[in-house]
Amino acid sequence: MKTYSVEEISQIVGGMLTKVNDVQIEKLMPPHKADEKSLALGLSEEAIEALYYTKAKAALVPLGVNIDGLTTIEVERPRLAMMKLMTLFEVPVDKPKGIHPTAVIEESAKLGENVSIGANVYISRDVEIADGTSIMAGCYIGKGVKIGEKCLFHPNCNIGDFATIGNRVVLQHGVSIAADGFSFVTETPDTIEQARKGKEASEDKKANQKIYKIPSLGSVTIEDDVEIGANTCIDRGTIEDTVIGTQTKIDNLVQIGHNCKIGKGCMIVSQVGIAGSCEIGDRVVIAGQAGLADHIKIASDSIIMAQAGVTKSFSSRAIIMGAPAVPRKDFIKQHKTMTDALALIEKYKKYEYLLETLEQGEEEFSK
Repeated sequence: MKTYSVEEISQIVGGMLTKVNDVQIEKLMPPHKADEKSLALGLSEEAIEALYYTKAKAALVPLGVNIDGLTTIEVERPRLAMMKLMTLFEVPVDKPKGIHPTAVIEESAKLGENVSIGANVYISRDVEIADGTSIMAGCYIGKGVKIGEKCLFHPNCNIGDFATIGNRVVLQHGVSIAADGFSFVTETPDTIEQARKGKEASEDKKANQKIYKIPSLGSVTIEDDVEIGANTCIDRGTIEDTVIGTQTKIDNLVQIGHNCKIGKGCMIVSQVGIAGSCEIGDRVVIAGQAGLADHIKIASDSIIMAQAGVTKSFSSRAIIMGAPAVPRKDFIKQHKTMTDALALIEKYKKYEYLLETLEQGEEEFSK
């Protein structure tokens, strides 16, 4: 078991140490579960309050927090410090060692040095895998795929043909890369095309309409240092590749449609759905369950709030919310208008009888 002194931990996180006890730290815990060998994480106001009752002798806290009788390590960015410590105490993934005998690797595939391949993995023709990459059990790697250095693919990932994956990319369990895009066409304008033009679909166009699949000729390019969460799907492009930019992090259960271009350093949270041919700028945050219609462009440094329904492009940086989504200031204005309208309705109901009396009087007068 790894143990560290509070002095060592303070140096690692770049913190300010106020030492009361000589503590050896074996684990990280929230204050209410910590014991004498734990470093209690007092990162929130609630957790800081709990430090007064903790059994721990040492705690990680924000700058300016001091607890009598407790050794503290004060840091400017507690969450960043926590990341460094969790990396320190992390138990590494049990990667395969070497090539498992049940793995199937086609002769034309090229593997770099220290590549490890788990049980029941299939590596197709003309695949190139660079040094230090680990592919865990049950993964499928399609033909012509190129994979960079020091990648980690967790079990049961599926990589379609001709995808390009950069260096240090992490794919969590069950990720699907470069499946065919959801792209179809009909001989005559279908109901969606009619609706976009503001027209009702006629009965003859609704009946016996044959739907043709549009083949996907492109693939997917994933740039360096991307991480993709469990069971996320990224479809291949129709002609050009779907692209995921450097340092972008994608949560579990996300759908990214064909032809999308996702910028650098984006954060895309669970259950987001991005329809085909969207262009997302750099450092964009898309919160949980937001949905984007196709062919939308979102400017760099924008934030799309949870459950937003984005139906149009936003060409300048904005915080976007609501359904249909609008900039936050407009959403607040709309909400205020609705609140004011409710107040007016209540006021109208209060004096409705006077209006009715006035109307009856006017009718009598007109006779």
